[in-house]
Amino acid sequence: MERKFRRVLLKISGEFLMGDLSYGVDVKTVDRIADEIVAVHNSGYQVCVVIGGGNIFRGVSAAAFGMHRSVADNIGMLATVMNAIALQNSIEKIGVQTRVVSAVHMPTICEQYIRRKALRHMEKGRLVICAAGSGNPYFTTDTAAALRALEMECDVLLKATKVSGVYTSDPNKNDDAKFMEKLSYKEVLEKDLKIMDQTAIALARENNISIIVFSIKEKGNLEKVLAGEGHCSVIS
Repeated sequence: MERKFRRVLLKISGEFLMGDLSYGVDVKTVDRIADEIVAVHNSGYQVCVVIGGGNIFRGVSAAAFGMHRSVADNIGMLATVMNAIALQNSIEKIGVQTRVVSAVHMPTICEQYIRRKALRHMEKGRLVICAAGSGNPYFTTDTAAALRALEMECDVLLKATKVSGVYTSDPNKNDDAKFMEKLSYKEVLEKDLKIMDQTAIALARENNISIIVFSIKEKGNLEKVLAGEGHCSVIS
């Protein structure tokens, strides 16, 4: 596999961890994602992962039903920690050392996120999973992914989804949705494309880090995308 990047940040939605379940964590799905990540790691990439929590709790949805947004988002942050620990377990079963680093201090469960320490973990060949978003309410895990990609000096932000890239509308609901292979940050913002929240896109644009949107449902697609062979969309 030809290496186009040295260090990458992979953003995985919590919803994908459900697999075919209606709620929670499907261990087989997590194990399959772990295999994909380890394959890339073993190819020589330094990998940092940011994971969502929507399979367990979505702060925005709870706020819409009357819960205070700050409270709802705090619960959502805890859900991301649960997912991060599950993914860590699956990766370490394969034999790769992994560290979960949390923006919320919880020393009996995982390490606190400290940028220099997290960088050192990757330099030592460990996988790093960033949990609890940015540690602040009102910011999504997409924004946290863009933030961590910059802090961890990653070459690219990989957004793993259930579809093969960016479309003009939801391809699962609209047969006329058109695939967009390459597009600018400005296009994403102006057309209000829902692939990531606008704060994350604006942060990526301001700091000129490319975003690759691809489907993680296809086995081996993560490796293909990094080699420039997989089906994906590039935002730059």
